Amino acid sequence: MPGTAAPDTKARRLCRVDMTLYWLVKYLHVLGAVVILGTGTGIAFFMLMAHRSGEAAFIARTASVVVIADMLFTLSAVLLQPVTGGLLMSMSSTTLAERWLMLSLGLYAVAGLFWVPVIFMQVEMRDLARKADAAGEKLPARYHLLFRRWFLCGIPGFGSVMAILWLMIAKPF
Repeated sequence: MPGTAAPDTKARRLCRVDMTLYWLVKYLHVLGAVVILGTGTGIAFFMLMAHRSGEAAFIARTASVVVIADMLFTLSAVLLQPVTGGLLMSMSSTTLAERWLMLSLGLYAVAGLFWVPVIFMQVEMRDLARKADAAGEKLPARYHLLFRRWFLCGIPGFGSVMAILWLMIAKPF
């Protein structure tokens, strides 16, 4: 009828709720990706700057904060990503047949394979720096070996996360 608004049907309301939920889950997924990338960048920067100082006390304090940040921020986001990603897949009818998604999941595994050992390295570097500081000694050779390994693990780990973010946005294939 002219002049009367169409009634707000139950189906329309459900559609709005579904879309609101979808955008909320997508927001959380993107936020998780940003936290992983941002925390990783920050941790790498601060660890590198502390290492360059050569000061055991500074390295120990920095590594202490880095370990906490990795556990609090990175781990939370890493655990959230598969949950929100799975929800997005089911809400959008995306399947594992999409190559960009399969590549993203493979890269996620690569990032994890390099990130998990890095956590243990950071803890050991922190402890070695604390010991050296308490004893008034130089950093031991083990610290320097761990730092080189930590740095090298960061290249494929961080590179994978950057590639995943691009794949999430571009969905090239």
